[in-house]
Amino acid sequence: MTVERSVRLMAGAMVLLSPALAHFLSPNWLWLTAFVGLNLLQSAFTNWCPAMTIFRAMGLKDANCGATK
Repeated sequence: MTVERSVRLMAGAMVLLSPALAHFLSPNWLWLTAFVGLNLLQSAFTNWCPAMTIFRAMGLKDANCGATK
């Protein structure tokens, strides 16, 4: 799995988990959805988010590794 796919997987899981936690525990969990959305928005412009650093430290490779132009 690549860093990019892992970021999308984690973001999707957090977006689905947040409303469930908000429904069963506290509406404050919706802030998690807002945080994930803001991170995705800024990463669209910067091509970086904190999760990418963590996944790279775990040994995942970028999608463009080995690609030739």
